[in-house]
Amino acid sequence: MAPEAGLSRATFAKLSPHPYLLANLDDDAVAPARSNGRTPDEVRPTTVNLSSLSHPHGSSLVRMGDTTVICGVRGETILTRHIPNYRASNKETELSDYDLLVPNIELATGSSPQFLPGGPPTTLAQTLSTRIYSLLHDSKLVQPDDLRIWHERPSEHMVADEDKMEEDEEDTDEQSGEKYVAAYWVLYIDIFFISFDGNPFDAAWAATLAALRDTKLPRARYDPDRELIICTRKDPKPLTITTMPVACTAAVFTGKETDRHSDGKFWLLVDPDRLEESLCDESITIVVDCQEEKMKILSISKHGGVVLTPKLLRSKGLMNWANQRWNGVAAAITGN
Repeated sequence: MAPEAGLSRATFAKLSPHPYLLANLDDDAVAPARSNGRTPDEVRPTTVNLSSLSHPHGSSLVRMGDTTVICGVRGETILTRHIPNYRASNKETELSDYDLLVPNIELATGSSPQFLPGGPPTTLAQTLSTRIYSLLHDSKLVQPDDLRIWHERPSEHMVADEDKMEEDEEDTDEQSGEKYVAAYWVLYIDIFFISFDGNPFDAAWAATLAALRDTKLPRARYDPDRELIICTRKDPKPLTITTMPVACTAAVFTGKETDRHSDGKFWLLVDPDRLEESLCDESITIVVDCQEEKMKILSISKHGGVVLTPKLLRSKGLMNWANQRWNGVAAAITGN
């Protein structure tokens, strides 16, 4: 028997999730509401903390509702002669050709009941890593020049005649040797889910973006005598990140639990939680950059279902929601 006070909203949602959510959304007498109390276009609050870890070169902690992610960026150097497919003329596709950006996602045991200890990496973790990897390169978030470690080869006359070094000091600038890339920084981006409550891609990408903006690499130079890279901790150099791409995800909830596309009713639930994702067969993710009050759409990806048509994707309401989402996440990352 139920207590006199009645059952809570969360209890009803767990006992009969789809009918309960449908009853709240399809009630014409009151404003549409979700099982968690949010309106369909309401997102969970986003909080961001930078430099949360002491050992990486950059880190962040991002929380969206009950989804919490930690991201750490660690830089390691690699000499160009150790890169099998290195070409000095390649100045456009270095990041992808040489795998200079390496994201990895781990879903911690205990972050959600579905992640059991001792098992292999889940399909979800591998899919998220692939999506993060693709967006890192498509958005051109990291500039290749920030990862290059240059070395200037001594001029020929300085190597050939060491006895005249003092006489040639004044002409060093004019007769300096060729400048070339001796090594690269490789950024290992480790993303760790502490708590998992839906919408993992938005949270993982926000943590990646915040951590890269927090990353400062040591000053590095190539030592030809010892053939290695020497770094100094003084005056580390931050990455040159001029863009602010933010991922905005929404799930499509349809009217019927079975044969869901027959009645034509559907609702777009922005920033879905884990329960809502289990009830939805279709989702959409829009990556936008709205700096300088101008929206730039970097990518649109849709998964499953047939509800979202091209006409609906071009609707003004969807773009307005993406703009509002960008403002909230960007403000949390920059602190403005």
